Amino acid sequence: MKLTILGGGGFRVPLVYGALLTDRADGRVTEVVLQDLDDRRLYAVTRVLAEQAAGIPDAPTVTATTDLDEALHGADFVFSAIRVGGLAGRADDERVALEQGVLGQETVGAGGIAYGLRTVPVAVDIARRVARLAPDAWVINFTNPAGLVTEAMSRHLGDRVIGICDSPVGLGRRIARVLGADPGEAFVDYVGLNHLGWVRGLRVAGRDELPRLLADPVLLGSFEEGRLFGTDWLQSLGAIPNEYLHYYYFNREAVRAYQEAEKTRGAFLREQQALFYEEACRTDVSALDVWDRTRAEREATYMAENRETAGAGEREADDLSGGYEKVALALMRAIARDERATLILNVRNRSTLAALDADAVIEVPCLVDANGAHPFAVDPLPGHASGLVCAVKAVEREVLSAAGSGSRAAAVKAFALHPLVDSVNVARRLLEGYTSVHPGLAYLA
Repeated sequence: MKLTILGGGGFRVPLVYGALLTDRADGRVTEVVLQDLDDRRLYAVTRVLAEQAAGIPDAPTVTATTDLDEALHGADFVFSAIRVGGLAGRADDERVALEQGVLGQETVGAGGIAYGLRTVPVAVDIARRVARLAPDAWVINFTNPAGLVTEAMSRHLGDRVIGICDSPVGLGRRIARVLGADPGEAFVDYVGLNHLGWVRGLRVAGRDELPRLLADPVLLGSFEEGRLFGTDWLQSLGAIPNEYLHYYYFNREAVRAYQEAEKTRGAFLREQQALFYEEACRTDVSALDVWDRTRAEREATYMAENRETAGAGEREADDLSGGYEKVALALMRAIARDERATLILNVRNRSTLAALDADAVIEVPCLVDANGAHPFAVDPLPGHASGLVCAVKAVEREVLSAAGSGSRAAAVKAFALHPLVDSVNVARRLLEGYTSVHPGLAYLA
């Protein structure tokens, strides 16, 4: 079975390959093709993968190419993890937004809109090529903003594109752990959009254990989200929000923290990864050791400004191991082998949430089998959550409209309608700022 990884020179590719090395069953991935535009990054990552595979019999073969069409031919699965504009683009997204006094985070607010405007045209081109060159392939999208990009691709691939994210997985795992439950045996009632969802229940053997957590302030304050959001706020919500909702519920504090930080997250990662690729290309060092060391630092500093604002302290060791690669592997296994699995995924709504239309991509628990991902029926969201989901989905639709038509007016509308921008004048200045630094936005007339 052939897996093509778009963005194959990306830093987290070794996580995916490492997960593949643990799969010894029939029908496993036997061939991995890395596709990237940067030969140097591909060289560094293939060195890491070669060290990972050392001594492992029948490890999946790895080839690398800069040719997208070549990589797609014959693929059974396509894993999309591209970053249009690179980390320099992410750093610019953050800087331009902060200059206007609004959040520039990669997937939330102004930064997420700018990233989406750059990425959607590229993702749509990929979707069209997949439909032509590998029509039977399943596309697993991890490219951010994951929900928005998955929806853009679904207009050309239908249900054969599925978005994944590690945030709900990590959240469910932490809740189960603090309740003394086995995460593998728990059903997580999670509903929303990518980076905008809530855990409303955690059922073990048919019993919802979340009320027990919400009723115990000591237990509730003992894990990351309890410290990040505060126990009183979680009890008021009656749910546990995805960590990215901290940018909404504590927006002013988050913006101030980012403005006062020595450097933004994007700027930090740009410098960190530049050093990684430089060192990993050296033949006198272990590329795998360099990658391990860099990843440990990356994971430990994740959302550091938010945790500092909330006084949440350091991340727990169990939360430093990632997770999206395990979701990707479980998803591929379920489809390729018809091994039924329950996973939280980004899929088309159908009739799951009445407040949204059938084609809107949402993030919910799904039953996965050989025919793809099928969202479970869920209870409606409460008014405050439904209103936020509908508002952000409306913004995503304006981004899709702007990316499809080149309309500058639609792009301004996307910025202006976002709850974390709240000003038409700021929206206009944001678009001016972004188009001045990103050549990829030249299409906006």
